[in-house]
Amino acid sequence: MSRFMLRKLKGFTLIELLVVIAIIAILIALLVPAVQKVREAAARTQCTNNFKQIGLACQSYHDTYKQLPPAVLFGRGVTQDQPDENGMGPNWAVLILPYIEQSALYNTPAVQTSIQNYKLFANQTGTGGSNDQNWRQVRTAVISVYRCPSESNGDILGNRASGNWARGNYAANSGPGGTQAATANGNSPQNNIGGANRPGGGVMCVNWGVTLSALTNQDGSSNTIMINHIRAGVAGNSNAANDMRGTWAFGLPGCSTTAAHAVGDSLRPNDNTSNSDDVTGCNDDPQGNMGCWGSGYGQGNARSEHNSRGIVIACYADGSVRNIQNSITQDVWYYMNSRNDGVAYSYNQ
Repeated sequence: MSRFMLRKLKGFTLIELLVVIAIIAILIALLVPAVQKVREAAARTQCTNNFKQIGLACQSYHDTYKQLPPAVLFGRGVTQDQPDENGMGPNWAVLILPYIEQSALYNTPAVQTSIQNYKLFANQTGTGGSNDQNWRQVRTAVISVYRCPSESNGDILGNRASGNWARGNYAANSGPGGTQAATANGNSPQNNIGGANRPGGGVMCVNWGVTLSALTNQDGSSNTIMINHIRAGVAGNSNAANDMRGTWAFGLPGCSTTAAHAVGDSLRPNDNTSNSDDVTGCNDDPQGNMGCWGSGYGQGNARSEHNSRGIVIACYADGSVRNIQNSITQDVWYYMNSRNDGVAYSYNQ
């Protein structure tokens, strides 16, 4: 047998084996980030498509009812000054179910009766009236179009207010200028932004949704955000499910609406300020861009796990979907979310 054949039978030396292992490790180290980037790009594409479907559904609702859906319905005898998680009615995401191919869920007789009772009493005054909670049977449904593929906590159900609330990552814009309750029925709280007092009305508020014709005469549908991105609000402790941020049918700020999200201690999307959101039972996690003060429902900002690019995604009232950088200035973020500030802003993605 030749020396060459003997050499082949002996196999790799230790040094050669270590070199091969090192090369494989380097290739894996190079490959993993590339795979992650491809996955995140695919997730952003799917999330963008979700926004487009939801935006189209809201416009279809407008075609039927001649206004955008209300952020949430409240009946008579339920105060709008302190939104009540036990007394709230159906929210915008429940009301557009027929337009996202969820008619079977929407048309359940008990749900229909509850929705009609809330609509009947929504704009009346006085005591009594509807507090029919049968609509809540939809809360457990996992609806793919309401879920961002990048959401890491989407399978942890929210456990407040009878529990078992499925997660969602899209929120009606109730205005940057004040709490959702402060913008009830389309009212517009004023804030000093850019050196002047500016109205901060939203497009979907308590018992009220703007008409597209009215929006055209204000700041314009192509200049005003309709749907923001939010995250499921869990911070990794034993009470994480108490944090109701990012629950698609729970019609309160931070949960399925954004409100007061360019004022006070909540100035920009994905901010890392402690106590930024105001959501009962939430966990304060500023390091994870999920700061929250856990008392009351008054404030909720746009957030996403598309943070590898430092963005949130938003759908405008004209149906267009755009990326918003975390570095956006407070005043421009305010103008984007206010339907009636009267400021012509410019922004490049």
